[in-house]
Amino acid sequence: MANLQICSMLKYIKVFFIFLLVPVVGKSQVVKIAVDANSGKKSISPYLFGKNNVLPSTYLNDGSNDEVTKSVEAGIKMVRQSGGNNSTKYNWRNKLSSHPDWYNNVYSNDWDAAAKNLTDKLPGVQGMWSFQLLGKVAANDKNNFGDWNYNRSQWWQGVHQNLAGGGVVNPNGSGKALTEGNINLYLQDWPADSTVAILDHWFSKNDLGYDPTFYQYSSMDNEPEIWAGTHDDVMKTQIPAEEFMQRYFKVAKAARAKYPNIKLVGPVPANEWQWYRYGNDGIPWNGKKYAWLEYFILRISEEEKASGVKLLDVLDIHYYPSASDAAQLVQFHRVFFDRNYVYPEANGVKTVEGGWNENIKQEYIFGRCGDWLTKYLGANHGVTFAMTECGINSSDANVQGSFYASMMGEFMKNGVEIFTPWSWQPGMWETLHLFSRYGQEDLVSATSTDETFVSAYPTINTTADSMTIFLVNRHTSATKEVQLDVSNFIAKNQGYQFYTLSKLPSSETFVSHSQNALKQKTINKTASAITLQLEPLSINALVLVSSTTTSTSQEDLFDKAFQLYPNPTSGLVNMKFTLSKASQIKMDLYNSAGQQISRLSNAKYGEGQQFVELDLSAYPAGMYWIKLTGEGFSGVKKVLVSE
Repeated sequence: MANLQICSMLKYIKVFFIFLLVPVVGKSQVVKIAVDANSGKKSISPYLFGKNNVLPSTYLNDGSNDEVTKSVEAGIKMVRQSGGNNSTKYNWRNKLSSHPDWYNNVYSNDWDAAAKNLTDKLPGVQGMWSFQLLGKVAANDKNNFGDWNYNRSQWWQGVHQNLAGGGVVNPNGSGKALTEGNINLYLQDWPADSTVAILDHWFSKNDLGYDPTFYQYSSMDNEPEIWAGTHDDVMKTQIPAEEFMQRYFKVAKAARAKYPNIKLVGPVPANEWQWYRYGNDGIPWNGKKYAWLEYFILRISEEEKASGVKLLDVLDIHYYPSASDAAQLVQFHRVFFDRNYVYPEANGVKTVEGGWNENIKQEYIFGRCGDWLTKYLGANHGVTFAMTECGINSSDANVQGSFYASMMGEFMKNGVEIFTPWSWQPGMWETLHLFSRYGQEDLVSATSTDETFVSAYPTINTTADSMTIFLVNRHTSATKEVQLDVSNFIAKNQGYQFYTLSKLPSSETFVSHSQNALKQKTINKTASAITLQLEPLSINALVLVSSTTTSTSQEDLFDKAFQLYPNPTSGLVNMKFTLSKASQIKMDLYNSAGQQISRLSNAKYGEGQQFVELDLSAYPAGMYWIKLTGEGFSGVKKVLVSE
């Protein structure tokens, strides 16, 4: 590694790095990136590292723990488990859901067990389920369409036909059922007090007694503006937007009364057209025609002022672009905040003014919503943003990873609170693992001279002595040379860890924290500078350690970062801790009586974040203590080994 040229100018110090990984081909222009450790600092929401449908005991999970295991290894922090369209007619009392995309047949769906699995198998992870606002939920599974006898339960065009409840199948799959089923045979009424009563069921000490800390977020149903299509057995004609708002208000107020700390998430529109259109039109209100999300925010504001009850905490949308061209897909992170980006799939946004304006092609939908929130709720509205479903049309793991990394980076930069993609493809576990397991708590500012293709997302820890800079090269074919200028962070004069995801195969590569496709190298000093290049469609992370780290912060960092998960565990337990200097670490296992029964490890670890996997499967079920002892510090954590 080259000697760092450190120049002191007034009260700050800049460290210059030129990154060069392989010899430059041609005369591509150097991308200059400036990072300022003292500028634009903001907390990163841990719930950006989320996923749908992880936990066993719900319809969209096969009952295995494979997703749970990967989630632990990758560092999942949020699980949205309601199940999308399957949540709208969920009956928590009977533990049943009606599946709108499969004849409306009714299936077992146990949210109670899934919620218990959350804290048992993913301790510390936040879970999100949903309320039902449609007014009807599953009552029984005695009147299902016999899909097995019909075609051995194979998918065909006719799975949308409303056949539960005695319907007669139409062999023309694209048409409606010859006779539609009777909803009264398989559904029941479900008013607001029934849907919010799940809070009593889960949190009451006289019932299940779950800790509400890990179930703060509740979605206000799912994609209501298209219910006449997804739930047309109940809603033959789309109800007016104002009728939906009245249902929303009733449920939101009832939920807030039972659980004041609840985080209400809505209105969850399906895609770009539905961000602006409720059904196929704008919404007339007080002599003006509004886009759906503007109208929703306006009515939230009016009702909050009238009732004094906070009715929205997180504004949530879904996003499913149709493009398959890689060069387009890796730019779609710009749809949400970039006010200059001309979106090639702009459609609904052309109606944002009430009519149709072909010249409006800049989406910046979260930017627009931010403007509307400020306009109607005031500057200190406190509403954040979420995207709880998302998916792109690509089988290329490198495209998936680059898109996902850019989305997380832009959402970190702009304060988005929740991101839980629905479609999950190769490249995404790897990207999630890199961001969640190697990133720090806060984001600081960065600028790039080629933001279209190369972005930096620098993260810094709370003690400001460790920095992870994520670098994304979105170009589909060109390697990008980068010159990085870091201000107000004095990097220690040593080798740095550099991690890269690139040239991923089409099959899944992520198995665990220790078995994955992440390439790692140490950047050593050479005669001049630190040099690297960013490969095409690559996701990279450079970890820097500050030279100002003291021995006191060593113990502070160790105590704050010593984590064990999963806990309880059936055998394997992951340990995470941070060291500000290299140290010999002893890991000892104690039984519940305080007797040392084993030395699990005695090894030297370097600076920065450390991840260790321990196997406790040889020990009987019970409570144990793991003690870590280093040079001048120690820490103890309890771990429960289950059968």
